[in-house]
Amino acid sequence: MTTVPATTPEALDERYGRAKKRRLPWIIGGIFAVIAVVVASWVTVSGSIDNVSVADRGFEVTDATSVTVSFQFSAPRDRPVFCILEALDEEFGVVGWKVIEYSATEQHTRYLDESVPTVARATTGLVNSCWVN
Repeated sequence: MTTVPATTPEALDERYGRAKKRRLPWIIGGIFAVIAVVVASWVTVSGSIDNVSVADRGFEVTDATSVTVSFQFSAPRDRPVFCILEALDEEFGVVGWKVIEYSATEQHTRYLDESVPTVARATTGLVNSCWVN
């Protein structure tokens, strides 16, 4: 007489190659994906926190020894900002420059007019760059 093995769900799964679903690798992979997204987000945000955007609004050649530069910048609140202003001649040579420190304020955007002394007559004035300290 032949004995018939018991038919259980585990025996059927083993016989037909159906394995139990393993969730642990998916859970670990999901955790790593969430960590990667959080790190990438932090790198993006922390890199842009100290950005200063500058827009030249114009200039006026006051006389042979100065030019007035009009500009605006947007910077983080409560952080001092430094800007480099330049005056150029008709051949784009630097004939004057000035580094200015703006104290920390609650304002996000500031509109400014600054005079730049020159050693020769300028034909233009502009903001070279601005940064937070």
